[in-house]
Amino acid sequence: MRASRLLHILLMLQNRGRMTAPALAVELEVHTRTIQRDIDALTEAGLPVITYRGAQGGVELGFNYRTRLTGLAEDEAEALGLWLSVLPPGLIALGLGGAARRARAKFLESLPDPSRAIVAATSLRFPMDQGKGPAADPRVSAIAEAIRLGRTLTLGARSPAPLRLRPERLGLGPDGWWVAGPPVSAPIRQPDWGDINISRAPVDIIPAGA
Repeated sequence: MRASRLLHILLMLQNRGRMTAPALAVELEVHTRTIQRDIDALTEAGLPVITYRGAQGGVELGFNYRTRLTGLAEDEAEALGLWLSVLPPGLIALGLGGAARRARAKFLESLPDPSRAIVAATSLRFPMDQGKGPAADPRVSAIAEAIRLGRTLTLGARSPAPLRLRPERLGLGPDGWWVAGPPVSAPIRQPDWGDINISRAPVDIIPAGA
């Protein structure tokens, strides 16, 4: 998490110029002292971070340090602005909505100033209302975590014939979510999951429709 925040600080300083520690703290939703420690870490890593004291003080990058994503045409920047403004429901269901928003913020900071301005303007011109979408199914994020950690999954945990498998893939299709993994060869659709059990999970049984 800290490495992620350090990169975000670096991108903001290179795009916005001098910023105060309190301003950075507000942007990144951390304490000012955390930002001060992060600035020390960037300096120790050899990055040209310059600190200014006093009322007009702050931190900035020296020696014209820049790293940029270049080569975006105007229509590409417009498309990118709309693309990034809407999080796929599947991403949110997998528990990665917050991570996607943080990644989006860092990516936008890495764009050249003209491209970043186009992205911002496009988002204002064409606001996308995602709506609430279908009700979240806690089993989806739980299965995603089981795949990441290599845990065993039991479908229909409270049924007379539970099915135990090692989940390897979790996908979203026109008919909803599906999971697949040995010893079952065919994907198993969401309506057929029932209550699930994940080995060594904090919550053993996750009911269907919870």
